[in-house]
Amino acid sequence: QVQLVESGGGLVQAGGSLRLSCAASGSIFSINAMGWYRQAPGKQRELVAIITSGGSTNSADSVKGRFTISRDNAGNTVYLQMNSLKPEDTAVYYCNAILRTGITTPVINYWGQGTQVTVSS
Repeated sequence: QVQLVESGGGLVQAGGSLRLSCAASGSIFSINAMGWYRQAPGKQRELVAIITSGGSTNSADSVKGRFTISRDNAGNTVYLQMNSLKPEDTAVYYCNAILRTGITTPVINYWGQGTQVTVSS
């Protein structure tokens, strides 16, 4: 069993900052990548940022220069530092992990429960 526990969402004024955290725990053999997605009302879920086991990162054009993804040394916790927040960043943010639970098991996508980020104008 694998769990992704998110924290750090909330309400902030435009121009403010928030830091999201996501800790992966349970029967984890290896993690290929962890990332953050978001879904605004009436819109599809979209990638925000991702970091691989090798430390490579990628992020959506809409957040480049404002959001930074990082992870802890163990690689099981991922952070999303969000600066210069805009009302259009308002969404439910979901943590994602691509991982194996055993040496012979396939790579599987896991999702957190989501955390609400609301940016007021």
